[in-house]
Amino acid sequence: MTESPQLPRLSIASLGGTVSMQVDTVDGGVTPTLDCEKQLSLLPALRQMAHLEVATLGMLPSASLGFVTLLEVLAWARGQVERGAQAVMLTQGTDTLEETAYFFDLLWPFDAPLVLTGAMRSASQPGCDGPANLLAAAQVALAQASQGRGVLVVINDQIHSAAKVRKVASLAMSAFESPGSGPVGEVVEGVARYHLQPSPREVLPLPHRLDHRVALLEACLDADTALLQALPALGYEGLVIAGFGAGHVSGAWSEMLGQLTPGLPAIMATRTGRGPTALATYGFVGGEIDLQKKGLHMAGQLCPRKCRVLLWLLIGSGRQALLPTWLPR
Repeated sequence: MTESPQLPRLSIASLGGTVSMQVDTVDGGVTPTLDCEKQLSLLPALRQMAHLEVATLGMLPSASLGFVTLLEVLAWARGQVERGAQAVMLTQGTDTLEETAYFFDLLWPFDAPLVLTGAMRSASQPGCDGPANLLAAAQVALAQASQGRGVLVVINDQIHSAAKVRKVASLAMSAFESPGSGPVGEVVEGVARYHLQPSPREVLPLPHRLDHRVALLEACLDADTALLQALPALGYEGLVIAGFGAGHVSGAWSEMLGQLTPGLPAIMATRTGRGPTALATYGFVGGEIDLQKKGLHMAGQLCPRKCRVLLWLLIGSGRQALLPTWLPR
């Protein structure tokens, strides 16, 4: 079928992940085998919706993606919009989908939407969800109502903001939620329906440094302080703690953090998976009042993994002093 010249331009790239995987006959496990063209071959209707620019930028499980690779993907996506694409879609693995979406959202300067999706079942499994998720993501990407919303995650017919979405189940089809707020919209009969109007956005400049590292440590019962003590000698330039409850640590960790924070920007988040850190409730040593006095920044609603992404980008652009203004309340 000849494509209409009136169709919008949609750029789609694959990075790999379960959505690209099939059974490996050697050991029986699924591995990335389907490039972007093969993924889209199951959805001929897409070419009736838009002029497609298709690329395979990687064939990796998402656990093997890195910040430098993401910056290369971002450069490709930005180039597509600058050359006239109305929207950009990326398919990738779901294991790090929440982190990559937030990474891109902090740097995406356009009103044109950047939409990420993936799959919980490989292409070899009955009821594989990849094609349905790709179609829904394209419908969202091309919707006028998606303009100005930054980076969106579309999966299981739900639309999530990059800052809120989390993977909350390891294998379930309904693995993604936005705890505390819910999805920002849904795909109903092929139409993107949003619950709220888009909010004003602010983005960071591209990092000019790429060699810095930010540590993420989780507080746990009876944990020693050896890893905390080792951070400066190991060359880490930032620290995120996934703390107990509303953002707490033990007395021993509090003492060590007090020694580290004068030279190391540090964020205290909660490991619970839902709810914000506190600001002025607990006064014990290791509570949020004590930790703020020692120079730690409370993460608010931002999860520990996204705190690490934010701090890495701030340090990379020399803006770590602005950290408090980027942490949601």
